[in-house]
Amino acid sequence: MTGQWQELGTPGGIEAYVHRPEGEVRGAVVVCPEMYGVNAYTRGICAELAGLGYVALAPDFYWRNDRRTELGYSAEEREAGLVLMRALDRDELVADAVEALAAARALADGHGVAFLGMSMGGHIAVRAATELRFELAAVFYPGWLLNSGFPLVGPVPPLETAERIAANGVFLLGFCGELDHILPQEEWQEAERRLIEAKVAHELVTYPGARHGFAADRPADHDADATADAWRRVHEALAQRL
Repeated sequence: MTGQWQELGTPGGIEAYVHRPEGEVRGAVVVCPEMYGVNAYTRGICAELAGLGYVALAPDFYWRNDRRTELGYSAEEREAGLVLMRALDRDELVADAVEALAAARALADGHGVAFLGMSMGGHIAVRAATELRFELAAVFYPGWLLNSGFPLVGPVPPLETAERIAANGVFLLGFCGELDHILPQEEWQEAERRLIEAKVAHELVTYPGARHGFAADRPADHDADATADAWRRVHEALAQRL
């Protein structure tokens, strides 16, 4: 099967690119994209997850300002992504996550739901974990866990309320490169301390020599070994928790 766009709830509201498995459904995964929108890379992740038996939904979080955004990695497209990202609002993102979770639950065939996110999408997945109950958040190099600066973060970064993740029963699996310039090791280590303090069930993994975006399809950043190991861990967590 191929994926297709569909509305998640309110007519005229948020849409998601949805890819369903051909056979038995093992659960559902909300795929939260990087700032480049639901592009070919994100759709490829959805296809891979569907091949493993999971319904994959990639919400269009930019829908209020630009529908079905699909950006590449040129300097101009990166700037366009930054403009769209800076226009996102935390409370609107939470409302979108509520719609995405409801749709995922309806499609999961009685199994669990995970939120999976890359960079900006990783932040969204962690924020969702502070507000909603689901089984797993798998996040690659999530930004702004402990600091604000963008409306999408709001005045309170997500790990300032890490105890909510524990209360919601979400297992947090996170990946970061040692050389990540957006999520430096000091912040990653502080995130671990906050999660331990809040008694959040979690596993944080650091890959030596890897950069921000190590799992993406950008040759300058890609690290094949780190990517393979991270996805192996994601697949194991999905099988165990959904």
